[in-house]
Amino acid sequence: MKSPALIFFSAFLVNNIILMRFLGLCPFFGVSTAIETASGMGMAVIFVMTLAAWITWIIFHVILLPLDLVFLRTATFILTIASLVQLVEMFLKKSYRTLYNAMGIYLPLITTNCAILGITFLSIDNKFNLLNATVFAIGTGLGFTVVIITFAAIRERLDLAPINPALKGYPISFIVASLLSLAFLGFSGLFGLT
Repeated sequence: MKSPALIFFSAFLVNNIILMRFLGLCPFFGVSTAIETASGMGMAVIFVMTLAAWITWIIFHVILLPLDLVFLRTATFILTIASLVQLVEMFLKKSYRTLYNAMGIYLPLITTNCAILGITFLSIDNKFNLLNATVFAIGTGLGFTVVIITFAAIRERLDLAPINPALKGYPISFIVASLLSLAFLGFSGLFGLT
């Protein structure tokens, strides 16, 4: 059994959900235009990802597995994630109106973030216990947040840089994302985990 620290650093650095597994690319490119929105999205993803990992782990091991309903895993996990995002959205709308307004359309987009669904599947497929699934989700969420904030900071600087007009916008963003991915590739093999 892998230690929680090893699972955390593997999820955070070695197998970063965006740069190594290429999940969650839609919010990565869509929300990373400003550091503030990237930070808000990162915090919301950490929260939803951790709750989704807990709830889907419990549903899988308490309901689906004992009743031999494993084939319902995908539908159940998607409904769980969508419900969690709706609860977070209602809570923010009622309690933190300014944060809710700042997030705008990006908050409901967490429902369709394939990184969150991917974490729930990976936790089950790797046979993590509840503690390790939680550590994995937090490490993955923090990795997502660090990468999206770093990318947003780079994009803010690129807006001021003298770049060929043909490369401005998404072309230079894809080039920077590929260079970031290459940088994170240097961590592969660090712990011998996949």
